[in-house]
Amino acid sequence: MTTITADERRGPGGGRGPGERRVPRWGGFSAGMLALELRRMARNRRTVVFTVIMPPVFFLLFGSNADYRSTRAGEGNLTAFVLVSMAVYGAMLACTAGGAMVSVERAVGWSRQLRLTPLTPAAYVAVKLVLAMVVGAVSVVATFVVGSFAGADMPVSAWVGCGLLAWVCALVFAAFGLFMGYLLPSENVMQVLGPVLAVLSFAGGLFVPVDSLGHVFATVARFTPAYGVGVLARAPLAHEGELWVAVLNVVAWTALFAAGAMWRFRKDTARV
Repeated sequence: MTTITADERRGPGGGRGPGERRVPRWGGFSAGMLALELRRMARNRRTVVFTVIMPPVFFLLFGSNADYRSTRAGEGNLTAFVLVSMAVYGAMLACTAGGAMVSVERAVGWSRQLRLTPLTPAAYVAVKLVLAMVVGAVSVVATFVVGSFAGADMPVSAWVGCGLLAWVCALVFAAFGLFMGYLLPSENVMQVLGPVLAVLSFAGGLFVPVDSLGHVFATVARFTPAYGVGVLARAPLAHEGELWVAVLNVVAWTALFAAGAMWRFRKDTARV
């Protein structure tokens, strides 16, 4: 077998030869690639259901009680408190579903094909995270729109602050979905992740306040991915919780899942 050295790959004058690929700016992350991926995602009916329909339906099921409208919770009513929690849950579902779509690409060999291009693992992960966050933003907006007509009452600053924090902090679940997309088969990914997200939401205090279930449960909840997102998203409304713990929680889990996604991307596509 003949070995081609780096010098032999270079053309006349020391330039790049045909055997050496040039890494594009930002590692291949571009507006054109984002637009292409957005169009592909918009055609996925399952993603639309997870993004637009399920979160508002969950809010109407759990937060439209007439008594909640007259019960105060922080600077708003209890309906608003439930609305924020359901918006966080919806963002979790949407971002996870958006990231987990990579499992379908693995099944058809697309992720391996990408290794033939100059696209770097970091740029690929970044594209998927941005797309998942777009889906998460749609989910939060849809849930808040329904909540505004269903009796949720809180100051304008809380509407804006809670919505932005529910969306931004859901980045941890965009990374989580991407990581899981490389670990689970495409035909089962959301069937597995749906119950997992429900358990994480319960453990993180989105469905039931963690303090109401005892000291041990509240301590364990601080180490779950959903805890930090819920506390930060409700902060402009409820003004409660240890914010520094929540910030540390979100940053640590996001970094862990993103690193895992890049690791699995390299491992999954090492052979082309």
